[in-house]
Amino acid sequence: MVINTMVKAFIMVKAGSGEAEALSNAIGTLNHVTEVNVVAGDFDLIVEAEADAVYDVINAAATEIRGLADVDDTKTYVCLE
Repeated sequence: MVINTMVKAFIMVKAGSGEAEALSNAIGTLNHVTEVNVVAGDFDLIVEAEADAVYDVINAAATEIRGLADVDDTKTYVCLE
């Protein structure tokens, strides 16, 4: 039996006014990001990230995404299964 050890997380991103599409393009190029969707609601983007370790997923959210201009806030949800 093969056990998948990848860690998956969903990162909700609140963008500056009118910046969701540009941020989507920038975030899509970052390490560990597998998908970016522009959405309507409390957040502007939902980012899916995968990595071998929890640290890598958290680093993508806390350092890389939050470090981009026009990112106002993020919330990260790590998948438990």
